[in-house]
Amino acid sequence: MKHISFFRLLLSLAVCVLHQAVAAAQEEAFDRPNILWLTFEDTSPYAFSCYGNPQTSTPTVDALAERGVRFTNCSSTAPHCSPARSSIISGSPATTYGTDWHRRGWRVPVDQYFFPPLLREAGYFTTNNSKTDYNIIRGTLRNKRVWNMQGNDATYNSDRRRPGQPFFAVFNSAISHMGRIRSFHLDERRDFEGLDPTALDLPPHVPDLPEIRSDYAFALEGGQDIDRWVQLFLDDISQRGLADDTIIFFFSDHGGLLPRGKAFPYESGLRVPMIVYVPPKWRDRCGIPMGSVSDRLINFEDLGPTVLALVGLDTPPHMQGRDFLGPDAQPRAVQFGFRTNTGPHYEPNRTAYDGRFKYIRSYTPYKPYGLRQSYQWGVPGQYAWDQLYHRGGAEQPHRLFFESKPTEQLYDLSVDPWETNNLADDSAYAEPLKRLRGAVSARLRETRDLGLFPNTTRAPDPSMSLYEWVRETDFPLEELYTAAELASEGDPTNVVALAALLSHEQPAIRFWGASGFATLANRGRLAQLPEALLAAMDDPNPEVSVTAAEAVCWAGEADRGLPVLLRHVRNNVPYAASAVEGLGPIAEPVWDELAALTDQQGVRSILINAGRLDFDAYYKDEYDRGARINRNRRDWTKPGPNP
Repeated sequence: MKHISFFRLLLSLAVCVLHQAVAAAQEEAFDRPNILWLTFEDTSPYAFSCYGNPQTSTPTVDALAERGVRFTNCSSTAPHCSPARSSIISGSPATTYGTDWHRRGWRVPVDQYFFPPLLREAGYFTTNNSKTDYNIIRGTLRNKRVWNMQGNDATYNSDRRRPGQPFFAVFNSAISHMGRIRSFHLDERRDFEGLDPTALDLPPHVPDLPEIRSDYAFALEGGQDIDRWVQLFLDDISQRGLADDTIIFFFSDHGGLLPRGKAFPYESGLRVPMIVYVPPKWRDRCGIPMGSVSDRLINFEDLGPTVLALVGLDTPPHMQGRDFLGPDAQPRAVQFGFRTNTGPHYEPNRTAYDGRFKYIRSYTPYKPYGLRQSYQWGVPGQYAWDQLYHRGGAEQPHRLFFESKPTEQLYDLSVDPWETNNLADDSAYAEPLKRLRGAVSARLRETRDLGLFPNTTRAPDPSMSLYEWVRETDFPLEELYTAAELASEGDPTNVVALAALLSHEQPAIRFWGASGFATLANRGRLAQLPEALLAAMDDPNPEVSVTAAEAVCWAGEADRGLPVLLRHVRNNVPYAASAVEGLGPIAEPVWDELAALTDQQGVRSILINAGRLDFDAYYKDEYDRGARINRNRRDWTKPGPNP
């Protein structure tokens, strides 16, 4: 009996020690700041008065900026929501994982793709209300692993959060989303609160049209609604006694609603408002004084590492972002961005910005930005600009959007913040052009960029992610990058090298051979058609076949290329219709045959440009929905802190 009593005593002592250890661990874990992310959509800095727009009023956001740090050079890594969020959640540019194509679901290496589990392991209660637009296949997210709560009921106020447990809470408002103005027309559009469209000062990158003015007023009203929404959370954390322990991040997912904003690689699509407030208790973890304005260069892949640093965790080596807020933060010298597609149009770009000069590299410069796609052309201002151009009324700089473009663009944002004066051909700016060109080229290689894989080559093995496949097969990424760079140059001395690419075993690299010939032919620099290009029209990869046929048409041999394109259009291949749309009048011999395929929106777009259909034919049966959007105002109170 004595032995049993002694054993029970030892067991009791062990349990006591264990409880003390657990309590100590919890106390250590709980002695960390709360992190509240207030995110919203499709909003450029000009929507808030603290960013210098006197024609709107956003007092709550202005006050938060006065108490916190207002960043003036924060860039979404991509101008679309899904690749932007992919970059945020992984701590690396989405191009590293091949999740840069908006909006598609891809396989990813799950164990390293999400950073919130690192916070959970450190004792955090993680919630997301509620967008998970991470370009991953259905079922990958595993909410119970990434988030303690995910969905419309997710909140830091849940009774599932233990007393004193720190939280990382994400709330995403859609009230400023493009759906706010995607009404197809202006009929029944209501007035805007305190905003007169006729009195607004439009940014110069868009033409002055009534539809664009109305959309701009609608967008500014969205910023005012966001201002009210933010106040809900400031009031809630104050009333609950959480304000002294809660670090607040306020930012949009990418640039704004005006045409050439969202989806395009200009600052109007990439630059976002970013305000961070750190309460006094936690300011030893912040290297930037509160109440200041910072021009530090920030990329979206930096957000995860910054949160990890704030809570005292190391950034895993696979994450490419960096802490931008801490005392030991090392500011970036160059800020990078990418853009892969709009709808079916594969038109990859890479950008670099050094705080003054902005560089844009287009790898398929024969394709205009202004190829129609289903979602954004529902915005009245975008459609009005489109009609202005195709009816011959647009002038520079407003024509470039709808025309084949230069391989390189360079802008001095210190004097040209709206990127309307391309300096790439000005010898006086040869140094920044060469330097930023080199920075983009190096970035492709350093990040092992997978965004230069065309759409049809991104799932060579359905059982694994492209990220894993290129590593397991030792795919020649250097050859891919060299091929894409060569293809985009439009240099006729590259003909032999481009022809050699067309026989490569990898279809992704053959694509760039065909694309290089398309650029040459589009610029009138292809003296004769190589046999390898003609043979490539029969390539087993349809995207290579389409691009080769497109090049043949640009080269003046439409009678040989158009039948190939027509065959692919008949098979409802969307990138084939994209190619025909880009050809313009060159495609006239097939217009009559395309008239039988108008169930395809891409075909209707081709025939609109041909003058065979009215502009209103692009959409069908959308009038009533557009009128409802114009009449009604979105509920700015959702999601709130107490769903």
